[in-house]
Amino acid sequence: MTKLSILDLSPVCEGGTPADSFRNSLSLAQHGEALGYQRYWLAEHHGMPGIASAATAVLLAYIGAGTSTIRIGAGGVMLPNHSPLVIAEQFGTLESLYPGRVDLGLGRAPGSDQRTAQALRRDLQSDSDRFPQDVIELMDFMSKTPRQPVMAVPGRGLEVPIWILGSSTFGAQLAAHLGLPYAFASHFAPQQMMQAIQIYRETFKPSAQLAKPYVMLGFNVFAADTDAEAQFRASSWQQAFVNLRSGRPGRLPPPVEGYREKAGPQERALLDSVLSCSAVGTPETVREDVAAFIAKTGADELMVTSQVFDHAARLRSYEILASVMEEAVPA
Repeated sequence: MTKLSILDLSPVCEGGTPADSFRNSLSLAQHGEALGYQRYWLAEHHGMPGIASAATAVLLAYIGAGTSTIRIGAGGVMLPNHSPLVIAEQFGTLESLYPGRVDLGLGRAPGSDQRTAQALRRDLQSDSDRFPQDVIELMDFMSKTPRQPVMAVPGRGLEVPIWILGSSTFGAQLAAHLGLPYAFASHFAPQQMMQAIQIYRETFKPSAQLAKPYVMLGFNVFAADTDAEAQFRASSWQQAFVNLRSGRPGRLPPPVEGYREKAGPQERALLDSVLSCSAVGTPETVREDVAAFIAKTGADELMVTSQVFDHAARLRSYEILASVMEEAVPA
């Protein structure tokens, strides 16, 4: 059966603070653990008023302390922002604290705008070009028999599972070449999803970590007891997505009635694209949409995000998805 996992950006809602977001993130992780979700991931972003997960490893330590069985990880760490040694130490620390529960997803984008990326003191062009080499170096730091003299402590020998993230075919090619699991960001950039999946599966080379291809796909879910409520709850994310793509990033806004219908043609076209990897509606609607998406893609796992303004409604959305999943995709 296709597994379910949670992707959290630790959203900062209008009228809220990052401290509120962190408490909500822990609540969501605990909720997902109780519902049987496979893993809980946080994504690294910088300079965005509505996303509080910039210090990803620090926040994961907080999440790990408040949970006991769900896997925790990064979806992902934007490796061009960091030296491989630092990430090996950070995730070696997490693995030492929560053995057997930590994942490390790696992305090639900076997770910020150009000005913020420069404030991170990185040479974007050269560091992005070095991404494959940096991934290999990071894996070596955490291997049992590293080739380099510098030692990651903690980190060495812990072999934290590595995932490659992407929203284009580049990540698919790299993940296949290295024999690593692949997570595609179809929840916000679905355009190259099917091509990337095909390339990854057709060119995959088995590795010590993974014997056969494993695909995880991002998917938006806004589930509620009525279609009207689900559409209403989804409008917060729709507003935030349009604002971000229009160069106006902000905090997650309250929902509004009929947002998509009132939006202009450019905004509706943008939302139509990303909604192709989404389920919005009642349990029955969500069940059908999830089943159709898995049938189309053959996804081994769904990394589900639900950017809902009201925290209780957000928890309910994940609860509904978990309850319909067995019917949607029988074993």
